[in-house]
Amino acid sequence: MSPQEVSVQEKKPLSPNEERTEAAAFFVPYTDVHETADDVIVTLEMPGCTRDGIEITVEKNVLKIEGSIDSGAYTDVKPIYTEYNVGNFTRSFTLSTQIDSEQISANLSDGLLTVTLPKVKQAVARRINVQ
Repeated sequence: MSPQEVSVQEKKPLSPNEERTEAAAFFVPYTDVHETADDVIVTLEMPGCTRDGIEITVEKNVLKIEGSIDSGAYTDVKPIYTEYNVGNFTRSFTLSTQIDSEQISANLSDGLLTVTLPKVKQAVARRINVQ
């Protein structure tokens, strides 16, 4: 077993480019990005977030994903031991011109947010048959 397999990885705090006026902790969610023939799929770990607590926007070719949690749900919790920091999530991605930003969709299931970024039709690879 490698040392990385048994080590605990803590949530990475957000290092904002600007000052925030919110009195809450923000974290960068663990994220996977993969590509299929038709889409780019972004999967983010957002535990504690509900559908109503997630906001996804596209502005000036930047996809911004924010997830807020109800910190009030944790006020009566008296942890004995914890590795899980409670806080909000935020992540931004610059979209390429090959993404159809009008067709972006998202799904939240078991704390995983999956955002599907469809490719524009011109960017989808196709095979040309030789006659």
